[in-house]
Amino acid sequence: MPLSEQFNAAAEKVKSLTKRPSDDEFLELYALFKQASVGDNDTAKPGVFDLKGKAKWEAWNKQKGKSSDAAQQEYITFVEGLVAKYA
Repeated sequence: MPLSEQFNAAAEKVKSLTKRPSDDEFLELYALFKQASVGDNDTAKPGVFDLKGKAKWEAWNKQKGKSSDAAQQEYITFVEGLVAKYA
């Protein structure tokens, strides 16, 4: 199966988790998904009072420079770990 299909399948699998992952796991999931699907973060950093937006922005920004394929592969591996832990 091509990497993009595995990535899309992993994105669907994560929706079927029966327990809620930790906030750090959610941020990692978000950052890898954004890096894989959009690429490097080139958006403006959210303001001081937008704590959730700032955390998401910083998590995504840490992935800067990672190729889409590498981010997709890491996302797939990360989702498999979450499925094993929370499904």
